Amino acid sequence: MRSLAAAFIAGVLFGIGLYVAQMVNPEKVLAFLDVSGRWDPSLALVMGAAVCVTALGFPGVFRGGKPLWAARFSLPADHDIDRPLLFGAGLFGLGWGMAGYCPGPAIAALLIQPAEAVPFVLAMLGGAWVQSRTFRR
Repeated sequence: MRSLAAAFIAGVLFGIGLYVAQMVNPEKVLAFLDVSGRWDPSLALVMGAAVCVTALGFPGVFRGGKPLWAARFSLPADHDIDRPLLFGAGLFGLGWGMAGYCPGPAIAALLIQPAEAVPFVLAMLGGAWVQSRTFRR
């Protein structure tokens, strides 16, 4: 139950952060990605702040030995940069650049602008379903 509460709290904080940073606004994201046109560099500040917070906070995460509300850390065993990873990253970037949404902001946008976010989220869920049926390991 504690891990569920922690996930909920983290998700709410993440959604609030996405809203404050305007990453739930596809026009803002697309303007950031449009470096040859109406480029808006303000999201670079958001990313820079996230990198700084991570760089300062991440080294201390493992000092306690285990997470606060879980028995152990869940870390990926596979560290390879392989073809499926590169393909997935490219597909993610292509979709983000075309729609102005990526999964986190799209889910947060469901509360703010559902008419715009619902088609993306449905397509995202459909893609996840197809992927789960196509690329089984």
